[in-house]
Amino acid sequence: MRALDSQWRTSSRSGGNGACVEARYVINAAQVRDSKDRQGPVLFFAADQWTGFLQGIKAGMFDA
Repeated sequence: MRALDSQWRTSSRSGGNGACVEARYVINAAQVRDSKDRQGPVLFFAADQWTGFLQGIKAGMFDA
C-alpha cells in the first residue's frame, strides 16, 4: 500500500472517454469513485483488499 495520498487519480490506461473511476489512498484504505459523479458515493476498501485487487489485475484474473 502506498503512503497517504489524498489526491484523486485516474488510471493512466483510461481511455479519456469519461467512463473511468478515480482512486486515492487514505490511512489504511483506498477510496474509489466514479469520475463522472465526483459528488456521488465513494467506495472504501481496506488496504489488504485493495492490494489483492491490484495484484489480481496484474495477474490477468479479470481479463475477458
